Amino acid sequence: METWRRNLYVLCGALFVVMMAMSMVMPFLPLYIQQDFGVEDPHEVTAWAGVIFGANFLTASLVSPIWGNLADKYGRKIMILRSGYFMSVIIAATGFAGSLWQLLALRLLNGTVGGIIPASTALVASNAPREKAGWALGLLQSFVTAGSIMGPLIGGVLADRIGFRMIFVVTGSLVLLATLVITFTVKEAFVPPKARERSSLSDDFRKIFTSRELPAVFFVTVMIQFALFSIVPVLPIYISQLLHQQGNVAFWAGVVQASTGIANVLAAPLLGRLGDRYGSHRVLFGSLLFAATLFVPQALAANVTQLAVLRFLLGLSLGGLLPSVNALLRRLTPSHMISRVYGYNNSFVSMGSMLGPMIGGFLAGFVSINGVFLMTSALLFINAGWVFFSFFRKKPLRETET
Repeated sequence: METWRRNLYVLCGALFVVMMAMSMVMPFLPLYIQQDFGVEDPHEVTAWAGVIFGANFLTASLVSPIWGNLADKYGRKIMILRSGYFMSVIIAATGFAGSLWQLLALRLLNGTVGGIIPASTALVASNAPREKAGWALGLLQSFVTAGSIMGPLIGGVLADRIGFRMIFVVTGSLVLLATLVITFTVKEAFVPPKARERSSLSDDFRKIFTSRELPAVFFVTVMIQFALFSIVPVLPIYISQLLHQQGNVAFWAGVVQASTGIANVLAAPLLGRLGDRYGSHRVLFGSLLFAATLFVPQALAANVTQLAVLRFLLGLSLGGLLPSVNALLRRLTPSHMISRVYGYNNSFVSMGSMLGPMIGGFLAGFVSINGVFLMTSALLFINAGWVFFSFFRKKPLRETET
């Protein structure tokens, strides 16, 4: 088997385990705060949960460019291992936090040392042939999504048997196992860059943000994450309203979220292939239009079954968003700068993931939950317009030669 294919398949399996492990407890963070730290006021619980959940994304958005710069200088694999080994220790230690402030500090620290997914994405993008980059990145994204689907299901079962604190220990152990597999099976023939290709963080910033295409892609990234994550804090409440406060809300919330994830897993590799054949910018544009359109009927859903079907269709379009962004970044970036560009893009992913739930939850109290769905639709339509303006109306998409 070709080395790039073996690396891809190993990383798909490893990241599936990592995402499954990391998502086993995060959906239950409010319950962990309530049960293990004795916080009873519901408003205080949700406030702490929002801050602690977003803390990881805050520090990740700040340090991702630094890790990207180092990856281009010393190798992508070593950055994967750095992230995996440190995260395994910090996540396991989170289960022994003695106060909410300690829990917050550990989440901030975890974001600082994190970066296993962008580093893996950069390694796959730099190894795969350009004509197969879209498929490879789509496949990687599908396994990441599949892991995030399985995590809450397994975490819900384990929580009743071993408690939330031990789930953190299990999570750290699984991340360690996945990292060990990567250590001994992934091969990277990294060639250190020439002296003229080495640069400081300020040089990276200037090179990246003076180009025409890369800032446009970064804007697309943050808007995608912001729009999609703005629904996260209101979706269970919306499902409860559709059920008229009757029935198992947690069960239906799991079904609705799983339907989106399963569709994403199925669609990502296929849309990646279409991007390789017809252009990732075209797949990205079509996926944004489809997703934006689907949020309108979601706001008008009459029952939870309709919502689940619409979220499944939404998942099909989501399979063409971040994989297309990653494929575009690969085609627009010289090989010696791949990790730096993905590092910056991860900063925007983290920024959108942090701001989306905060602002979505805040706006729900003013414009209604249905209004949040319509706002998300409008943001995605604006994003589609930005993609059209950036990649269709101006001169043809410029790809790098190296």
